Amino acid sequence: MSVAVPACPNCQSSDVVKNGRTRHGKQNYKCRECGRQFVEAPQWRMISEETKGIIDRLLLEKLPLAGIARALQISELWVQQYVNQKYKRVEREVQVRPKLKSRLTVQMDELWSFVDDKGNQQWVWLALDAATREIVGVYIGDHSAESAQTLWQSLPSVYRQCAVIYSDFWSAYPVALPSKRHRAVGKETGKTSYIERFNCTLRQRVSRLVRKTLSFSKKLENHIGAIWNFIHHYNASLPAISSCPL
Repeated sequence: MSVAVPACPNCQSSDVVKNGRTRHGKQNYKCRECGRQFVEAPQWRMISEETKGIIDRLLLEKLPLAGIARALQISELWVQQYVNQKYKRVEREVQVRPKLKSRLTVQMDELWSFVDDKGNQQWVWLALDAATREIVGVYIGDHSAESAQTLWQSLPSVYRQCAVIYSDFWSAYPVALPSKRHRAVGKETGKTSYIERFNCTLRQRVSRLVRKTLSFSKKLENHIGAIWNFIHHYNASLPAISSCPL
């Protein structure tokens, strides 16, 4: 009894012959009309731009990559490779609206995280404009004064020239920040409430930062890329306001 040979998916010709087997053991076919080689019911399929857009939006929510792959019924390996390339291209510099040279108020804080295991601590240092709520400085590194200094240097020049900076009493800040512009305050003052609230937002939206999770990063570059990706989205989504009540 002869076995029906499938039509060519490219030109729909029925002039198709068997052409060996793939490395996975599936029967391979070749079309004599257009030369296309194919298998029946292929597992591989082209990922549409629409699906990529959905993935980009899901990466901004508290979802692991395996969950995204399951929800969209695509390969987890493909999602990981897509994310690797996406995070490699993410810009590592804040994008903020232009500011006039006038008194500015910045709140700073640091957020604990880790990569691969809890022994590899990576602290997320953040600076926030108290008026516009924009994230105006970011650095990811250790918990030292050198990291605090790098956070300071990551601020746009107008902030380094004009801003008064409020932080907690962590010893790295007085070493790294100009003494005339730095104010160490307690939580009861409310002077760091906006940055502390953003820390909570970041933990709730970036699955790699959730304290009890299996979504932690195994690669530092992706860890940094995921945080920067969310921060760019966050800044872009803020309303254009000139000032907010403190």
